[in-house]
Amino acid sequence: MTCLQSDGIFIGKSDDGAGSNQYLPLKWGNRHGLIAGATGTGKTVTLQVLTEGFSSAGVPVFLADAKGDLSGLCHTSDMQGFLTKRADKIGFSEEYKGAAYPAVFWDLFGKQGHPVRTTISEIGPLLLSRMLELNDTQEGVMNITFRVADEQGLLLLDLKDLRALLGVVNEQRKEISAIYGNVSPQSIGAIQRALLRLEDQGADKFFGEPALDLRDFMRTDHEGRGMVNILAADKLMNSPRLYGTFLLWMLSELFEELPEAGDSDRPKLVFFFDEAHLLFNDAPKALLEKVEQVVRLIRSKGVGVFFVTQSPDDIPDSVLGQLGNRVQHALRAFTPKQQKAIRLAAQTYRPNPAFEVEDVITTLGVGEALVSTLENKGEPSIVERTLIRPPSSKLGPVSRAERKHVLNDSTLADKYDETVDNESAYEILQERAEKAAKAAEKAKAEAETVETKKAPARRSNRQSVGEAAIKSLTRAVSSSFGRSIAKALLRGILGALKR
Repeated sequence: MTCLQSDGIFIGKSDDGAGSNQYLPLKWGNRHGLIAGATGTGKTVTLQVLTEGFSSAGVPVFLADAKGDLSGLCHTSDMQGFLTKRADKIGFSEEYKGAAYPAVFWDLFGKQGHPVRTTISEIGPLLLSRMLELNDTQEGVMNITFRVADEQGLLLLDLKDLRALLGVVNEQRKEISAIYGNVSPQSIGAIQRALLRLEDQGADKFFGEPALDLRDFMRTDHEGRGMVNILAADKLMNSPRLYGTFLLWMLSELFEELPEAGDSDRPKLVFFFDEAHLLFNDAPKALLEKVEQVVRLIRSKGVGVFFVTQSPDDIPDSVLGQLGNRVQHALRAFTPKQQKAIRLAAQTYRPNPAFEVEDVITTLGVGEALVSTLENKGEPSIVERTLIRPPSSKLGPVSRAERKHVLNDSTLADKYDETVDNESAYEILQERAEKAAKAAEKAKAEAETVETKKAPARRSNRQSVGEAAIKSLTRAVSSSFGRSIAKALLRGILGALKR
């Protein structure tokens, strides 16, 4: 029988002869962590075990379900023979019980969970430029566009807002370039095409309202267990830029919104980011610095971040150095690069005189890992070869019917499931264009009246330059894009425009 601690998450039992229990102390849960290992070595089970431990301790969890098999957390374990055998092997059989955990399903595309949305304004030009894969010149134009929106009091909520404003910036590029620097039609065109690609990937559903209130991630159920927020990320993996930017946006928002937590006996919220390398691949230096800053400082807000990836070298050194709690499953050494990664990984652990870490990493079995967590005053524990305990919830995904049942029972359905289209930049620019069109019609009528009085006998059928321009403007206003640029056109035609 295993006597479990109440202030830590039981991870498993070490293979050190004495068979000591391995824990992740709750008080160090906000010091971040790493779960690494080759495909098929047991990373998902470890993630599931830690999630169950945090939830049971009243800590809400957010996790990205990259392979679609973590939805089983909402269902009791089927208690298969290999699970009960593992529990018996580590002396956990009497305590091992099946359990379902309170889950909320989310989906950026709104198909497998509640929609996750934010606004263009909230995500900002830096992250949006990364999402669109813009170059430095195009990113500069994006920054100028956001500055124009701020100065004119225009809310950028969704993609149509940004498109409308880009149209105005394009028409007014001479005036804007004189103030902020060069704005070329080529850059505007490149941004518009990138927005189209993003929309084709389904990202248009990510921008809009109601925007996600991150406090809805930080809830507990009626039993005091932390809610397990599961983001369906299996399809999101096909849009790695969108995935990485979304995760970084969430961390940044939490850092800005949450108050300082100080030392606590447990975290306020814990994130698990699967396929973590997608956060860092091809990321510009400015963005990497942003990630490092957020990871370093967000722990003071009581938030823990665990990265799940195949190899520790997927994570930049500046971030890897912040990860105090580590569970290392087996790595493979088929290439010189992999061999180097193993040597580097071994050097990051506090040595155990009983074995050589570099040798053991390649011989670990499925469900076995090297575990080192923070202890005492925050120093790393000696690394231990550990058999990971079996999870209490179901391994693998639940059925579509059960997922739908969880969604229907959710109290957040009324808040997020229906899109709201509030007045923003698109509507304001459209209203300005309509006013401009009316002013143009009025000016045309007045001009015709004056011309009739001056020359009532005969009037040429040829249009004046002004009439042709006004007709062109009227036709432009009939389209949504024309409405967004009518203000700029009228400035040249009439010489004055009421804002």
